[in-house]
Amino acid sequence: MSAHFTASFLPGGVMPVATATTSFLLAFPALFSIVNPLGASLIFAQATTGRSRREILALAKLVAFYSFVLMLVSIWLGGKVLVFFGITVSALRVAGGLVVAVRAWNLLQSPESMEAKKEKQALQGGKTVMSPNWSDSAFFPLAMPFTVGPGTIAVAIALGSGCPAGESFLAYELGITIAAVCVVLIVWAAYSGSEKLVSMLGVTGTRIVSRLAALVLLCIGVQILAAGVQGFAVEIWQHMKAA
Repeated sequence: MSAHFTASFLPGGVMPVATATTSFLLAFPALFSIVNPLGASLIFAQATTGRSRREILALAKLVAFYSFVLMLVSIWLGGKVLVFFGITVSALRVAGGLVVAVRAWNLLQSPESMEAKKEKQALQGGKTVMSPNWSDSAFFPLAMPFTVGPGTIAVAIALGSGCPAGESFLAYELGITIAAVCVVLIVWAAYSGSEKLVSMLGVTGTRIVSRLAALVLLCIGVQILAAGVQGFAVEIWQHMKAA
């Protein structure tokens, strides 16, 4: 009975846990690096200058929620939408890997320009976000494209479409979803304490963190790109064998 229980438990228990853990370890650094919540929090502090502490906390919570919804939709549905239009998973990985690698390279070379771009997205017309209702700015521009931009969406879609053959799809997606939750919680904490982070890290400290994150992101982009190229190679080889 014990042996039967163990045998039935392994396929539905240990293996999915291992798959979820592996996908989490792949997804968390990728999503964290491209979102860069520590660097973004400095600009968030500028964007919310003049608002009360209560408004800043509520705005940070709402931005985090919207960011999670965007990432969740990209992870679970993004790949399926592209496949519906005839875009293969391999093509998606190549495109996503290139987007991530180029973005990481630009951030690694000149974080100042990326900061300026983020600041332009968050600060409408160079002014702080001071709409009559603070929640009006939570989705646009603070959640999208400031926190979750095209690069983050591309990474989320590529990760969500990268379940290895023979692995549990639900477990794989669950691991990526948990990674997204962790990143969003960090975004919430960083945005809520943006004023303290500004005084603690400063511009120099933030750029050091951004460069380290960019290096990790560059490696992840290359890895996603390599998986796409490998997928194309396997498809070509299978066609050659069939012919």
